Amino acid sequence: MKKHTPMSVGLTLNRKCEQLTTGLDLGDKWSYYCVLDASGDVLLEQKVSTTPKAMREVFGAISWCRIALETGTHSPWVSRLLSELGHEAIVAHARSVRLIGESKRKDDRLDAFTLARLVRIDPQLLCPVKHRSAEAQADLIVIRARAALVRNRTTLVNAARGLTKSYGEKLGRGNARSMKPKAAQDLSPELKNALGPLMREIQSVSERIRDYDELLESMADNKYPETERLKQIKGVGTLIALTYMLTLEDPHRFRKSRDAACHVGLQPGRRNSGQSEPQMHISKEGDPYLRALLVQAAHHILGPWGADSDLRRLGMRLAEHGGKRGKKRAIIAVARKLAVLLHRLWVSGDVYVPLRRMSQAAVPAVA
Repeated sequence: MKKHTPMSVGLTLNRKCEQLTTGLDLGDKWSYYCVLDASGDVLLEQKVSTTPKAMREVFGAISWCRIALETGTHSPWVSRLLSELGHEAIVAHARSVRLIGESKRKDDRLDAFTLARLVRIDPQLLCPVKHRSAEAQADLIVIRARAALVRNRTTLVNAARGLTKSYGEKLGRGNARSMKPKAAQDLSPELKNALGPLMREIQSVSERIRDYDELLESMADNKYPETERLKQIKGVGTLIALTYMLTLEDPHRFRKSRDAACHVGLQPGRRNSGQSEPQMHISKEGDPYLRALLVQAAHHILGPWGADSDLRRLGMRLAEHGGKRGKKRAIIAVARKLAVLLHRLWVSGDVYVPLRRMSQAAVPAVA
């Protein structure tokens, strides 16, 4: 492959007074790009270092261009940089572009060429996604960092309990949040000595998680006061409200509130053909962490501490008449309704009425 400098790339492509389309396959160290002219012929195939400086030098020297790239670790900042340079950046959903993912002749150069061909024909073939802003991504990183600590704490607690059981003893009762070194005070001296550093590490991780909780509360109060609308629902706290808002970012991107549930992946899949309409599982598209939080909230709503509401009554009816898997289906149904309701409250700013049907029935009809 002939090496081109950013200046020679710009001179080569800017001589063409026509619309260009580019496919960009991103990698950790190097990214490959393929540029097509209006007739679909390859003008240039080259690689560029996956750094902001190199990307700016190469694509800043090119006039307006439609550039397609796949979702991945680097796609958020690269798409923002390309848009700043005046290009049209189209981020393709990596799972949906089966022509690339399931190709038997797959390498970075061919992937870039395929992306360029697809975006030249019709950008909708790439199932384009919209990345969030840099500010929203930075705030969401706080939530993801907290989630990483929670996972690590769970691993440490499970290890401590498993090691204790294998020795014929048990740790004191309590959840992961309350796990402290004193929970091992009733263990034998040798086991207490062995688990001491591990118990102190669990306590340290819990303290860091509490620091993140305080940061999230401050963030919600100062930057996202709309979270109070979402927290009207019993079972939805600051963490769920913030994660929901930062993941969706713009509530007006959805025409209907029901589309928010589809975006989270809580809508049943569909594979109808002719007279066949099989019942399928939920699509599980979108953000898995937000979906997990909504399911946790549904568990709370249907659990023994859940407040009486239309959501709870709906879930209870489905659980009673849903057969063997009624409880699981009820949890998913409540989580889906919750995603819709959160979007409705966010957009409208209405006051949440837990028992809306009863409230409406209690209002006398106007003659």
